[in-house]
Amino acid sequence: MHDYQALLEVLYHDAIKAKNRGSIATYIPELAHIDINNFGIHLKTIDGKDFGIGDYNKPFSIQSISKVLALSKAMELVGDAVWKRVDVEPSGNPFNFLSLLEIENGIPRNPLINSGAIVIADILVSNLKNPKEDFLSYIKMITNDDSISYNESVAKSEQITGFKNYAAANLLKSFKNLNNPVDDVLDFYFHQCAIEMSCSQLSKAFYLFANKGKCLQNKLHISEQQAKRINALMLTCGFYDEAGEFAFKVGLPGKSGVGGGIIALLPNHFIISVWSPGLNKKGNSQLGMHALQQFTTHTKRSIF
Repeated sequence: MHDYQALLEVLYHDAIKAKNRGSIATYIPELAHIDINNFGIHLKTIDGKDFGIGDYNKPFSIQSISKVLALSKAMELVGDAVWKRVDVEPSGNPFNFLSLLEIENGIPRNPLINSGAIVIADILVSNLKNPKEDFLSYIKMITNDDSISYNESVAKSEQITGFKNYAAANLLKSFKNLNNPVDDVLDFYFHQCAIEMSCSQLSKAFYLFANKGKCLQNKLHISEQQAKRINALMLTCGFYDEAGEFAFKVGLPGKSGVGGGIIALLPNHFIISVWSPGLNKKGNSQLGMHALQQFTTHTKRSIF
């Protein structure tokens, strides 16, 4: 049995000594104001124990981490029909890369790159009565936390600057892989990315992927097989063109966001969340990647 609290403290104090904390994602203007010195780690065990250090209760913009939650909701609503419109292959390219989409006739490589997540957003807009309200209700339900919300200024900031997302959505529309108006889908997508959560809230949200599709309230949202598939996608596609590196060094399914958050999990054992807003060159949290690598090295707990 590991003393997780003691280990998190060692990892935290080791990481904050780092000279290179990476760079803040300034291309979303609202994110440019975040203090680079924020750093938190939170771990939740499958039997419900919580451990944390640093800024693990401070909310931040989860950005692309939301793509996994959107995918789970889409799979809950339409099941395997998702895979008619989006593939499950790693892209090997940055999250906003467009030329593959044209070569592959408007079928995005996977649901965790932007074009794939926009298709998932389209599915949710088609299948939810009040898409933004209903999706937020889903997040609140699986975390058992009503305080979670959208950051409207981040959503607006993304709307004003998200030219590549408009390009991707229009390209998808030209290949008939978007059923709703581009503006409606992107309004939902920008809000989805602008959800604010803390590390401890993220650990609760991702509990269902470590618990065979059942959330903290023991309610089944997705089947065990669907949870397995989502975990497989996180392992192969969760870190853009650094997914292989994450599997190699950390060895857990996970997902990063340009807000500096990373979530990772070991099915049937634990969920671990880290947040440090300084990013490396591939767009993943510099200190977060380091801390998670050290975590699996020390605990020898990975899927391999």
